[in-house]
Amino acid sequence: MTEQQHLGALFQNLYNGHPWIDVTLTGVLENIPAEKAQQRVGHCNTIWEIVVHMIRWRENVLQRVQGAVLKTPANNYIEPISDTSDDAWGNTLRALESSQSAWLDFLKNLNLAELDKPYPVSGLTYYEHIHGILQHDSYHLGQIVLLSRLLQ
Repeated sequence: MTEQQHLGALFQNLYNGHPWIDVTLTGVLENIPAEKAQQRVGHCNTIWEIVVHMIRWRENVLQRVQGAVLKTPANNYIEPISDTSDDAWGNTLRALESSQSAWLDFLKNLNLAELDKPYPVSGLTYYEHIHGILQHDSYHLGQIVLLSRLLQ
C-alpha cells in the first residue's frame, strides 16, 4: 500500500470505516437529529457547533497543505448556529461529507515530496498537518460521543 493509500485509509476509517477506536463520525452523527445537535450541555459547545468547527478546520488544513497561508480566525471556527432546522442539519452533514471527499481526492494525487514541506506559519510539516487533522477529528468525535450520551 502506498503512503497516499495509508493516509486515505486513515481518513476513511475514521469517517465511516473500521478505525481502531471502533467509533466513526458517520456512525455517531447519523443517529443525532437536529434537535439534539443544537442542545447545549452547560457551557459546552453544541454537537452542531463542534461539527461546523471540524468542517472549517478540515477545509483550512486542506488549503494549507495545498500551499495557502491562512490566518486562524479569532473565533477558532466556533460559530453560533442560526438556522437549526432539519434541513440545515442535513446541509451541515453534507458539508462534512464534502470535506471528506475533498481530502480523499487530495490524498489520491498527493506528491510525497510535499509531505516534508514546512507550513510557513508554524513550521510543522504538511505530514504533521495531515495527521493533526485526523487527531483533531478524533478528539472532537470523542466530545460528540460524550455529549450525545449526556443528551439521551
